Amino acid sequence: MQQQQQQRRMFTAALLALVFILAAVSTTEAGKKEKPEKKAKKSDCGEWQWSVCVPTSGDCGLGTREGTRTGAECKQTTKTQKCKIPCNWKKQFGAECKYQFQAWGECDLNTALKTRTGNLKRALHNADCQKTVTISKPCGKLTKPKPQGKLCLLKAT
Repeated sequence: MQQQQQQRRMFTAALLALVFILAAVSTTEAGKKEKPEKKAKKSDCGEWQWSVCVPTSGDCGLGTREGTRTGAECKQTTKTQKCKIPCNWKKQFGAECKYQFQAWGECDLNTALKTRTGNLKRALHNADCQKTVTISKPCGKLTKPKPQGKLCLLKAT
């Protein structure tokens, strides 16, 4: 019996200690002052407008682009940035426009060309790209159908 009373006292003491700790934490949290939010600096600087990437040599690879922005209080209104034009992109649609192309279509026997369509996948640096493009290429070797009508008979000897 005495052992049960001692266990109850220890349980009560532990429970009181827990309540005391929770109250202390709650009071501490309530006493913290919220920091005022930093005021965002208002700037009259406009967004950067970038030129197309101009390759250093050739029509792809490393190059540079020029950026400009307006604003009386801007510290910097022009800057140059390094850029890269991937050599495997279709440059006829803009060096900064990448398209996902479908499979080549059947060969048009009248024009000897086959075509496929590409949908815009990615435009670098806000480039102005067409949403869909179509390209054509020569079909390659065309096999002429063999004339029908003549039969070749072989004689067995």
